[in-house]
Amino acid sequence: MESLGLIYEQAQKLVEQYIPDQITKMHLRETEVFMRALAEHFHENPEEWGIIGLLHDLDWALTKDNQSEHCVKVQEILKETGASDFLIETIISHGYGHTIIPKLANKQRSIKIQYCLAAAETLTGIIIASALVQPDKKLSSVKIESLKKKFKNKEFAAKCNREIVMECEKAGIPLDEFLQIGLSSLQDIAPELGL
Repeated sequence: MESLGLIYEQAQKLVEQYIPDQITKMHLRETEVFMRALAEHFHENPEEWGIIGLLHDLDWALTKDNQSEHCVKVQEILKETGASDFLIETIISHGYGHTIIPKLANKQRSIKIQYCLAAAETLTGIIIASALVQPDKKLSSVKIESLKKKFKNKEFAAKCNREIVMECEKAGIPLDEFLQIGLSSLQDIAPELGL
């Protein structure tokens, strides 16, 4: 994989600097651990993939009220830190095809890590929602069969785009395996998430 231009500690500092709210920090952490698990699956570098997951929504606090700038502002932030073009392009790729972001609406993901990032960060929402509807609100109570059913039910966690999650198959991972990797990775940090 190409150089990212920054190390994990720098990525953590950027999150502290730009993300004030705990919910977004948790989403970034969830995506980080899922990406690390995917890196292990593909025999890639878990720390590098983790950095990409951790930073993917770095501009969210700055753009949530003007979502057309999401994945646009992050480019300016990362350029200032010395991040590589590869890192910036990979991070903004999770916004490709979203009509709410006019500058990215006509772009398409094209490589494995881009498919994985978009699919993983989207699936975290379904997995967390699956935990929150458990009687004990615990990730450990979410079983893979239940997650598969919830994934098929488009009314459950309706804002999570199933087509984007299905891009895992373009990365070479069957959906069922992708769901299992995601669920297991988040269960591994359940105490940290309070779930």
